[in-house]
Amino acid sequence: MTSQPHLVRTLNLRSLVLFGLAYLTPIIVLGIFGIIAETTGGAAPAAYLVAMVAMLFTAHSYGRMSIAYPVAGSAYTYVRKSIDSRVGFLVGWAILLDYLFLPMVIWLIGGSFLSAQFPGIPIAVWILLFIVITTFLNILGLKVADKANYALMAFQILVIVFFVALSIAHIVNSSGAGGLANSTPFLNAGSSLGTISAGAAIAAYSFLGFDAVTTLTEETIDPKKNMPRAIMLIALIGGGIFVVVAYFTQLVHPGGAFADSASAASEIALQIGGTFFGAVFLAGLVAAQFASGLAAQASASRLMYAMGRDSVLPKGVFGRLNAKYHTPVANLVISAIIGLIAIFLDVATSTSFINFGAFTAFTLVNISVIFHYVRQRRAGNVLNPFSYLVIPGVGAVICGYLLSRLDIHAVTLGLSWLGIGIVVLLLITKGLRAAPPEMDTLEEAVV
Repeated sequence: MTSQPHLVRTLNLRSLVLFGLAYLTPIIVLGIFGIIAETTGGAAPAAYLVAMVAMLFTAHSYGRMSIAYPVAGSAYTYVRKSIDSRVGFLVGWAILLDYLFLPMVIWLIGGSFLSAQFPGIPIAVWILLFIVITTFLNILGLKVADKANYALMAFQILVIVFFVALSIAHIVNSSGAGGLANSTPFLNAGSSLGTISAGAAIAAYSFLGFDAVTTLTEETIDPKKNMPRAIMLIALIGGGIFVVVAYFTQLVHPGGAFADSASAASEIALQIGGTFFGAVFLAGLVAAQFASGLAAQASASRLMYAMGRDSVLPKGVFGRLNAKYHTPVANLVISAIIGLIAIFLDVATSTSFINFGAFTAFTLVNISVIFHYVRQRRAGNVLNPFSYLVIPGVGAVICGYLLSRLDIHAVTLGLSWLGIGIVVLLLITKGLRAAPPEMDTLEEAVV
């Protein structure tokens, strides 16, 4: 009898960490540096440090849940299994907001840098080019998955290394070796706890995807051991890169005043490396944004298709594939239309839209660990209270606080989106009398 196909456990710890770091797109720290420096009053590395602490607490919680449920997982899965299926549905609904707006943010960041480089061309033109080219390729079925694009990650790391090296040389030439050790990038007269927290709420955008390795649990060797380690290492290494790069960049350009904060890193690249390095930096950033946008749009369309197929969204629109290309064309077009909103937004507000769903999910994952502890305690199983109560409790508080520090427009949009989700939940559960459909394909939405 022929056995059914199944996933093969071939990934070790190093493979998982490389995948996670590739998914983070490390060069994004420079893509939004100006926005964070402006928000914090010149304390960008401090914002990244706070965001990293929040992510480490949350990474710990993801690790605990990956042990409890060693299957391809996500915030949606963990909350549904530990707390309640209806709460899990709303977390999945909040994650959908991330997927819908992520391509838009990526295209906006890429457009901002190109617009700064070619000021005679309106940013709307660049955004439209990103949208048209990306949507066309995704309709044809060419899906460039950033999770497997290690060559792109290597190029990004190379650009980042040169950026930091040139920054150090610039600082030494300007103020001597003593200028490399300075506390002002972390706290100065223009910054405060409030501004740093607001910056951290934006900086969390750079960490999105650190939990994506949970989708590979069923292909991981010894997942109960390697998965929690990988999640923590990805958050720690990624956060370390972000803090270090932001620190030296902030030393090159103290304060948070820029001619154009959305493309500030491009100006700094020209300052430290001249025209040639400025061009290399722009090429690296735009290439990374294009590849990420391609994967993000494909992911969003795949998630909408999965939810349409499961009748969470109208099946006649979202749950259909094109007969010729076998791709969810309607969903790709919807994603493209949403991307057009980027023309009317700035980078800070748009990233906050993404972070609302992320912080909602992160907060609930931390809380799900506590619920899991209580359930296991009732079943007679004793778990470490520090790991399953204290750490996730602190993580939930930090993520909840950063959620409150988001742009007011993002909070308003997020709450409105959750309100729509509640209405959808009431409709598909017939007033909560039936269980919501299980969106099992949700955790597979990362391309």
